[in-house]
Amino acid sequence: MSETTLNVRASGFSFDKGPAAVTAILFVIVAVLIAQAVDIHQAVLYGLGGLLGIALYHASFGFTGGWRRFSVEKRGRAMRAQLLMIGVAAAAFIPLLAIGAPLGTPIVGAVAPVGVSVLVGAFMFGLGMQLGGGCGSGTLFTVGGGSARMLLTLAFFIIGAVIGTAHLPMWLELPSMPPMSLGAEFGIWGGLGVTFAGLALIALITVWVEKRAHGSIEAAPAAPRAGFARLLHGPWPMVGTGVLLAGLNVATLLTAGHPWSITFGFGLWGAKIAQGIGIPVETWEFWNWAGPAKALSNSVLADNTSVMNFGIVIGAALAASLAGKFAPKVKVPFASLLAAAIGGILMGYGARLAFGCNIGAFFSGIASGSVHGWLWFVAAFAGSWIGIALRPVFGMDGFKKS
Repeated sequence: MSETTLNVRASGFSFDKGPAAVTAILFVIVAVLIAQAVDIHQAVLYGLGGLLGIALYHASFGFTGGWRRFSVEKRGRAMRAQLLMIGVAAAAFIPLLAIGAPLGTPIVGAVAPVGVSVLVGAFMFGLGMQLGGGCGSGTLFTVGGGSARMLLTLAFFIIGAVIGTAHLPMWLELPSMPPMSLGAEFGIWGGLGVTFAGLALIALITVWVEKRAHGSIEAAPAAPRAGFARLLHGPWPMVGTGVLLAGLNVATLLTAGHPWSITFGFGLWGAKIAQGIGIPVETWEFWNWAGPAKALSNSVLADNTSVMNFGIVIGAALAASLAGKFAPKVKVPFASLLAAAIGGILMGYGARLAFGCNIGAFFSGIASGSVHGWLWFVAAFAGSWIGIALRPVFGMDGFKKS
């Protein structure tokens, strides 16, 4: 442990004093800049992103690892926490979206067309997240935790996302059905019933698979610390964190007017960088649509998704520092770096085609009652399975040999 690490033995935890101070000050400075450049409302969204980053980091709440553990080890505890999270969010989302403007300002759900672009894009995303080593949210919080490999994944995620904006109009010409919302089709109670039934069915399948493989369901491991020490140092309970993430997504819906999403920000960052080096992305069809055109012409700080992404990264960095775990690693095998680059490209491109990643399409999509979220899950899980099978090619763990 370095000299900058402060040991607080009486409380049972330690934290990296230097990095913690820097990230805390940085978090406040960015919040002030956003409030001055845009408004307090935008700074609140940034703050919500910070809370998401802290929660994601302390619980290691990533979708990639949870899906891989179920596929390889037949353990579904992480997947069931994800399903619970979506169900809790849906219990609020579907009624709120039916009201339309619960706080006086209109809100919209993450509802998108159901078609070939979602099917192909989600499959690519699922494959990419196993090679890249993280999903949309996982990439952000691990970058905040100091992972150099995931920084490379993020860079290529951005490249893939901006390429996806160039090709999306072409993909949308392929067969698809209009956006479908279970809440709109079946009413509030019908929409909730279908959503809960679908989530419960998947959870029961994970229980059946796990019991068949191991004879019983895995219990949550005992926490190594409790109280304030656990709050700052982690690990946070997966189920409790899932409920917290659902609550933060509801807060995002009410504050931003739309649910939590991630990957639009990546495409926007890539487009602005492309403009800076002379690529005329403003002439592309996607960036002439009303929403994207407005985002491209404004400061990146005016984009809701971007400021929340910034908050997630800095929030995770603060959490890692307080946990005494902020330790950037730069020595990564070349094969692993290659997988990170390929995975990032696939995730960025796939997320754009599929109208979102594990957050915007899966979490927020299903919670909004969108049918496209269910198609996304099926296709992404299939892609994830292929991605796990390909991981050994790049020197990473995959399916166990019998």
